[in-house]
Amino acid sequence: MRTVPLGTTTIHVPNVVAGMMRISDNSDQQIRDLYTAAREAGITYFDHADLYGFKHPGGGVHYCEERFGAALDLPSSEREQITLQTKTGIIDEPWGYDQSYEHIVSAAEASLKALKTDYIDVLLLHRPDALVEPEEVARAFDHLESTGKVRSFGVSNHTPRQIDLLKTAVTQPIVANQVQLSVTHSTIVAQGLSSNMTGFDDSITRDGGGVVDYARINKITLQAWSPFQKAFQDGVFFDSPDYPELNEELNRLAAKYAVTPTAIAVAWITRHPAGIQVVLGTTTPQRVTDAAAGSDIPLTRSEWYGLMRAAGHNVP
Repeated sequence: MRTVPLGTTTIHVPNVVAGMMRISDNSDQQIRDLYTAAREAGITYFDHADLYGFKHPGGGVHYCEERFGAALDLPSSEREQITLQTKTGIIDEPWGYDQSYEHIVSAAEASLKALKTDYIDVLLLHRPDALVEPEEVARAFDHLESTGKVRSFGVSNHTPRQIDLLKTAVTQPIVANQVQLSVTHSTIVAQGLSSNMTGFDDSITRDGGGVVDYARINKITLQAWSPFQKAFQDGVFFDSPDYPELNEELNRLAAKYAVTPTAIAVAWITRHPAGIQVVLGTTTPQRVTDAAAGSDIPLTRSEWYGLMRAAGHNVP
């Protein structure tokens, strides 16, 4: 599996990540099987959030983290072989956001307990908080770093200017920004192709000014969530009647490279020179294996742009 740099650190991480958002209904054995399939495919990076599982009956905030920690109960020697990432900042009841010192620290400590680990490799701010005080975030990050509870920090769904605001006080490098990206939901890539063009939806800037270019300039690792979704919570594009041309091209390339269309969809993201990590959301071990096969497929430029066009994007 191909690896990419984690932000400005000297650490290299796999460009496919196993997301644990949907494990709340899984048995311990199913979680272990999912973990094993990921490890056998070369995936050593596991993504969590304190919010995941909050809707599960009898569960609540940190529930998926608890399920993961209880099912695996990793010995220290194996814990050192993987990267555990989690997120905080969303409040479930009443719904809102909180990036205060107290919330970040207490949430991180609860994640440590739930995951049954002594440290979190990467902690992300899950979504922007309109009421954020950068000094509060900085104080929380300093405390968590100095006590050895968190090793690296990042954000999720943040614009370049929101990151710049945090950096007015935060001294730690922002190593990652997790954003939604798939071949059909790819405005953060498409807008660069259609800039300064009228009459095209792709020409509208929605991310505050070039999140992909900003990440490359500042050495922030982008992580693509919902890599197979048509749009926001709109189902996957595989076999969708909405995307006949895209599925035809995915199938053609899958046959050429002797993989599944899932692998090609991953390869479209990992082909980008920004060194993007693909965050999977499946709980099916075989799908993890299929997706991981796209880690280092060398799509040509014409194949990459062909998929872009087949997905309905403007390639002028």
